[in-house]
Amino acid sequence: MHLSRRVQGISFSVTLALDARAKELAAQGRDLVNMAVGEPDFPAPRVARRAAIARIESGDVRYTAAAGAASTRAAIARHLSETRATPYRPDEVVVCHSAKHALSGVILSLVEPGDQVLVPLPAWVSYVEQIRIAGAEPVLVPPTAGCRPDLAALRAAVTPRSRLILINSPSNPTGYVLSPEELRAIAALAREHELWILSDEIYRRLTYDGREALSPVTAAPVVKDRTVIVDGASKAFAMTGYRIGYAAGPRELVDAVTRLHSQMTGAPNTVSQAALEAALSSEPPEVAEMCAVFAQRRDLLMAGLRELGLEMPEPGGAFYAFPDVSALLDERGSDGFCEDLLEREGLVLVPGSAFGVDQHVRFSYAMEEGRIREALARFERFVAALR
Repeated sequence: MHLSRRVQGISFSVTLALDARAKELAAQGRDLVNMAVGEPDFPAPRVARRAAIARIESGDVRYTAAAGAASTRAAIARHLSETRATPYRPDEVVVCHSAKHALSGVILSLVEPGDQVLVPLPAWVSYVEQIRIAGAEPVLVPPTAGCRPDLAALRAAVTPRSRLILINSPSNPTGYVLSPEELRAIAALAREHELWILSDEIYRRLTYDGREALSPVTAAPVVKDRTVIVDGASKAFAMTGYRIGYAAGPRELVDAVTRLHSQMTGAPNTVSQAALEAALSSEPPEVAEMCAVFAQRRDLLMAGLRELGLEMPEPGGAFYAFPDVSALLDERGSDGFCEDLLEREGLVLVPGSAFGVDQHVRFSYAMEEGRIREALARFERFVAALR
């Protein structure tokens, strides 16, 4: 069968491959601890669930406009204006089927084949593949020794073909939160070289220890005209299965994404829009409660990993830890490490290779504390055997 080069060039997700093997082992009766899942283990806020049910019961579940319902776009614009400290209008917002859908729409609308997109590592695996699908070249910028963004290396990576900088704060996989100074440096670079900033802010509300995850438009309002914010309901509202997100930026770009989506996917889910609108129009108490629980879990996991002598960036947000396991790796790198860990101990982690940094592995602490303790016990046994 002849398939397009575009499709043939897409890599299968490492995380999905591990998940498939984990499910195979679980079907055989193995007791697994799956710390590869990037999904909060909480229900959606009550206000969102009630709004979804009410919309279904109303019978008014029709197509909305391709850019989303007017009321949903207005709710998102109000939310952005309040939380990013800069005004947004409803026509600067496009509602999408998910944050991932928003990311792909923005990338396809901004880059041409042959353009370059700067991606500071470590980075979520789908960024690279979406850039390649658009025909552009991902320029992967290695981090500092502490697995933080290397701003000097980012500046050095700019070429005449550079079109876009893609950032994510808090970060998947490290939980690192970009500082105001780092955001201003990225903004200055973007203005100097006329680059766009694509800011993935899906974990923005999940921060700890009094940290605040700022948007580039908050730290440096002068770059609002070349910044696109992507956000959604999956992480902060634990609404993963609702599949609803959005992009916000200059109207001309929003119109372009809308035209693209009108032909490729059509209107976003009407029920999920109602749920998102309800969640954004209030301050669901479940968000703060979830953050408090995540902070406790983070502390438990970090303490256990540090007792094993592992170093990692301090997760200021999200729900991941990304320890350096380079001293424990063989020639197969983090892929082989995670394969062996799954087979021997039934513990599922994501190899750092998936994020462009092979010396690390990613733990997700989106699970109750008893399972985190069990995961630490299994990991300790595995590390002891290697040492």
